[in-house]
This record gives sequence, structure tokens and C-alpha cells, in this order.
Amino acid sequence: MNIGLILMQLFNGVVLGAVYVLIAVGLTIVFGMLNVINFAHGAVYALGAYVAFTLAVWIGSWTGSFWLAVALTPFEVGLLGALIEVLLLRRMYDALHEYQILLTFGAALVIQELIILAWGPIGKSVPMPPQLTGVLELGVFTFPLYRVFLICFVSVVCLGLWLLIERTSYGAVIRAGTDNRDMVNCLGIDIYKTFTLVFSFGVGLAGLAGALSLPERGAQPLMGDTILTLCFVVVVIGGLGSFTGAILGGLIVGLVESMMVLFWPPGTMIAIFAAMALVILIKPRGLLGFR
Repeated sequence: MNIGLILMQLFNGVVLGAVYVLIAVGLTIVFGMLNVINFAHGAVYALGAYVAFTLAVWIGSWTGSFWLAVALTPFEVGLLGALIEVLLLRRMYDALHEYQILLTFGAALVIQELIILAWGPIGKSVPMPPQLTGVLELGVFTFPLYRVFLICFVSVVCLGLWLLIERTSYGAVIRAGTDNRDMVNCLGIDIYKTFTLVFSFGVGLAGLAGALSLPERGAQPLMGDTILTLCFVVVVIGGLGSFTGAILGGLIVGLVESMMVLFWPPGTMIAIFAAMALVILIKPRGLLGFR
């Protein structure tokens, strides 16, 4: 088989993994801090794509900038996340996980229906940013500039998140709350305000992933369903609550998916779930999980 084709698929796998990482990092931070499994995470990913579309169209009539829409989308989606946490999730922290799952799954259905009511059932798309419409020559193959940008951008975001979590006082609160949120509360820190910020932050990351996926994948109401399943696989492989585990799991799932598309397309999902099962058998907590 052509070596250039294999290398191109490996790069495509890294791009897929980068999108999964953005979504899964938010998912795993929310679980680690709030101990809530958020089934609405895929729906807010789709909402992020639609919000970015609306902002790009509106802002485009004034400035022609897609990038400003990408910058604003996480804040818009994060605000919705804050409302969900304050109005809904805050009442469910002491409930069983089954009730939390039902609540967030119901929220996902509501968000999907609101998307259809607001934007219609037909998908939306925006043109590729003019600065990134070309390809990059990499010797034996060429690669779209926008995908190169995605790899670089997500790498910078992940580095910034790592510095925030590992090198700041607020990151220390998040890490402490992940280990023992009752202890954080006893130290005089308003744990519920922290919960709101963390949940809106995690949801904002999913919205950012949706915005970045818009030029390539477009936006359609049910786009979050499949990616939510894959991101739960990412989190399980990497380890629930582990930031670095989410990055590692995202890259693994992205590479497995892209290579299976090349060698055996019908077996793509089989291979992804087989990888998850193998990890669970060897390390039930995930590769870097701690609980």
C-alpha cells in the first residue's frame, strides 16, 4: 500500500483525535469534579457548531471573520452550561447516577429539539476560512492546511489547560475537588460556585470543538450522538477524571478510527470498542485513571 496514503491517514487520525480530545477533556473534568456523567455533552457540541454558524453569518456581514465566531462560541455555550448546572444539576448531586444520567439525557433531547426549532432539520455549513484553504506539501503526500491548524490549535489549548490545572491556584482547587470535594468545601471555598464554573468550562470546550468542526463537517441536529459515544470510549480508555488520560484516549481512538477506515471500513466501530474492552480487561480504571 502507498506509504503516502498511510501517513496521510495517520495525520487524519491525529486530527480526529484532537477533536475528540477537546470534547473528552470537558467531559472528564466535569466527571472528575462534579461526579456527574453528562449525557448532554454531545448535544452542546452540536449547539456549538450552530452557534458558530449563526455568529459567522452575522459577523461575516460586518467583518467577514470566522475566527471571531470561534472565539465567542465557547462563552455562549458555556453560559448555557452554567444555567443547566444552576437550575438542574445542582439539585441532583446527591442523587444516584441513574437519575443524573436521565436528567442530562433529557437535557440533550431538549437541546436537539431546540436546535431543530431554531435552525431547522437541514444541516448548515460555512466556507473554509480563506487563510486556510490550501494544502501543505509534506513530501510523499499533501495535507489540508485547516487540519494542520486544528492539530496546532488543540495542542495549544491542551497546553493552556494543563498549565491552568497544574500551575494555578484555581487549578489546585479543581484537582483537590476531583480527589475530595467535601474537603474543599470544608476549607471555606464555595464549592457550588466552583461546580458552576467547571461545568460551564467543560461545556464550553465541547462548544469550541463544534465550532472548529463546522467548516469541515458542517452542522446538523444529531451530530452529537455518535461523537458522544466515541468520547465516552475516549474517557473510559484514558480513565475517568484524568486530564492526560483524555488526551491519550482521544489520540488512540482517532488513530484506530482513521486506520480502520483505510484497511477495513466496516470494522471501524468494532475496532474502537474492542480497544476499549482490551483496556478495561487490562486496566479497569483506564490507562491513566485513578478511580
